[in-house]
Amino acid sequence: MERIIKKKEGFQGQKAIVIPKQVIASKCIKNEIINTLYITDIGYYPKARFHYMERASGAEQYILIYCHEGRGAVFLGHKEYKMVADDFIVIPVGAPHSYVADEKDPWSIYWVHFKGTASDKITSSIEKKGGLKGFIRFKEKSIGLFNEMYAQLEKGYSNDNLLCANMCLSYFFSTFLFNDKYDSSGKLEHKDAIDLSVDFLSRHTNSILSLEDIARQVNLSPSHFSHLFKRKTGLSPMEYFNHLKVQKACQYLLFTDLRIKEISQEVGIEDQYYFSRMFTKVMGVAPSEYRIKRVRS
Repeated sequence: MERIIKKKEGFQGQKAIVIPKQVIASKCIKNEIINTLYITDIGYYPKARFHYMERASGAEQYILIYCHEGRGAVFLGHKEYKMVADDFIVIPVGAPHSYVADEKDPWSIYWVHFKGTASDKITSSIEKKGGLKGFIRFKEKSIGLFNEMYAQLEKGYSNDNLLCANMCLSYFFSTFLFNDKYDSSGKLEHKDAIDLSVDFLSRHTNSILSLEDIARQVNLSPSHFSHLFKRKTGLSPMEYFNHLKVQKACQYLLFTDLRIKEISQEVGIEDQYYFSRMFTKVMGVAPSEYRIKRVRS
């Protein structure tokens, strides 16, 4: 049975769950599916008047605090972070800190303590993107995932409940890492030059384009564009374009009777032998083999 935290301050509507250590040891740390990222504590404090916490030696877990409404402050090291509605902050494991609700307009906060082998990388990714403190505009998805995680853990600590809750946790963090790019409908907005170039490439998989052609679409020099593109995607522009061409070719192989030569032309490659080599390099099998294997499956 979960342990529910009862704060002396008495925040009306508060809720919290602390996962027992033996459950974490036996069902989270030892589970290869979720041991990279798992919840240790989770809760929601609405209108948390007089809320105050101090950990001079830091916490044993990483902590994410999302301020839904009101105001507060987080003191991390020698720095103060003012928190207002839709701000969030991640507190690294072992970092001395304290936090307090505003006296006149006390915050309502969702919070999660988490651990796992990927925790440090996730925290570092958030910090590199804009610092440990951030702001989210489209909170419905984040709150919905929080409620789903909480509801699963509230049912108890069966393997299924723990798996469901903790597999949601990665998605939950993605809404903080990438929230600046998606509106409440899930559509990408505020596109940068790389996002725009990817859209352009996706619409022109049937074309022959050079690096210069692509860079020109976003008004950047080829060298600067190539540097920005690889930093964001991990691939060069032409590698990325070839992957999109192969992805389109896979669809032709699966859903049409077009010959390999015809598919090669459909994805803007005149030399079918070059196309076959490129396809094999990306997919690990030749186009003809890919078609046969997929039909059998």
